[in-house]
Amino acid sequence: MTDIAVKVDHVSKSFRMYHERNQTLKATIMRGRRSVHEDFWALDDVSFDVPAGSTFGLIGSNGSGKSTLLKCLANIYQPNKGSISHFGSMAAMLEVGSGFHSELSGRDNIYLNGSILGMSKKEVDRKYDEIVDFSGVEAFIDQPVKNYSSGMYVRLGFAVAINVDPDILVVDEVLAVGDADFQAKCMQKFADFKEAGKTVILVTHDMTTVERMCDNVAWLSHGKLLEVGPAEPTIKAYLDTVTPGATE
Repeated sequence: MTDIAVKVDHVSKSFRMYHERNQTLKATIMRGRRSVHEDFWALDDVSFDVPAGSTFGLIGSNGSGKSTLLKCLANIYQPNKGSISHFGSMAAMLEVGSGFHSELSGRDNIYLNGSILGMSKKEVDRKYDEIVDFSGVEAFIDQPVKNYSSGMYVRLGFAVAINVDPDILVVDEVLAVGDADFQAKCMQKFADFKEAGKTVILVTHDMTTVERMCDNVAWLSHGKLLEVGPAEPTIKAYLDTVTPGATE
């Protein structure tokens, strides 16, 4: 069993930014030239290892590349350069209601989202009560999720993802939505994960949460990795560069 859960190896990811774009063939002919664009590098040669059995944080101001990196980790994006390897099963909770169908009920979405995350119907049947109990949306479980609040969405989505029982859980700002009781349950789940030797990769702007939960941290800025190491000194180095309000 490797002591590395995830290896990020010289990863770069770009997006095409259009200044002038031809929407039709006619526009192309009339203008006599191609669309004008440039490449924006959201990630630029990023490398680090996530130790197995640890809680690992990604920090940085808005636009630093954290969410892009998480989507590369979850295979939603493919890097232009470099590679990402993970050793063990992975589940990702990246956006509120990701994997949900708005017209379906909470009950149906548990089975749909569970299937997307690799669970069989029997596995979902076995864990269904635990998922509903954790989410706290039992009274609304047969209502279409389009009627759910954002907090209900994320609680149900997180409850499904955490019960997939992956070796690696990737989480983006899930603690930002939900009351104190839900956040406490999340913290306990993360603690249970760590005790079981599993790995959590977490993004949040709440540095208190990162410092309390994370063993190691990677600090990104404008797509570049500035520092990676133990949580406390890396967070301090980051906060020393942040102007008030920059992390909001």
